[in-house]
Amino acid sequence: MARYVSRHAARHAAPRPSGLGRVRGVLGGRVLLSAAAVSAATAGVAVGVGTFGGAATADPITLTLSSAQAQASVEEARRAAADAASRSVARTSLSEARSARAAEISAQIRARQIAQIKARKAAAERIAAAARRQQIIDNARKDPKAAAREIMGDYGFGADQWGCLEQLWTGESNWRYTAENPSSGAYGIPQSLPGSKMATVAADWRTNPVTQIRWGLQYIKSSYGSPCGAWSAWNSRYPHWY
Repeated sequence: MARYVSRHAARHAAPRPSGLGRVRGVLGGRVLLSAAAVSAATAGVAVGVGTFGGAATADPITLTLSSAQAQASVEEARRAAADAASRSVARTSLSEARSARAAEISAQIRARQIAQIKARKAAAERIAAAARRQQIIDNARKDPKAAAREIMGDYGFGADQWGCLEQLWTGESNWRYTAENPSSGAYGIPQSLPGSKMATVAADWRTNPVTQIRWGLQYIKSSYGSPCGAWSAWNSRYPHWY
């Protein structure tokens, strides 16, 4: 008896395709890509995604690009920080330099002020000293005997020597600081011969009784020991001199 073959058997009993034929078949009513298209698509996907243990993983190329970008970002941030630090140091240095310059200027101003104060003080002291000196000279011109009594102690002579000194210089010049011997040229209260000897005390020997008195007292001390010794010698000579 012959086998029954349904007229639809060929359609339903067709063998399932395998290999590339399966790729070119129909699945779920959609046409699949050809082998070339599948390869191209797969190659495109492989650039960004790989497979590890059945799970999608990042491709090494993508990781390399991301690492380079991160490194570039880090380097850029480092440069920016370095630039900021450099600017900060520059600002600090400038500020310190300005502060140092301001302090230097202030110190210079203060030094000038101190110098001016000292100069004014010294000038005032010189003026005061000159005024005192002139007052002493004026007083000595008016009363040379009073000046001599005050100065005697500087040379070790006591009040007991005053009488001898007074008589000695009264006999020599009558205590006139402008007295001049017309024959010998002896000059001043102590009648120094020549008068220029008194310049060893001061250059104003012609007009300052104090200069003359000091020179005369020094001469008496070195030559006679005391005014009374000089007075005794003066009296022992004729014409009188000492």
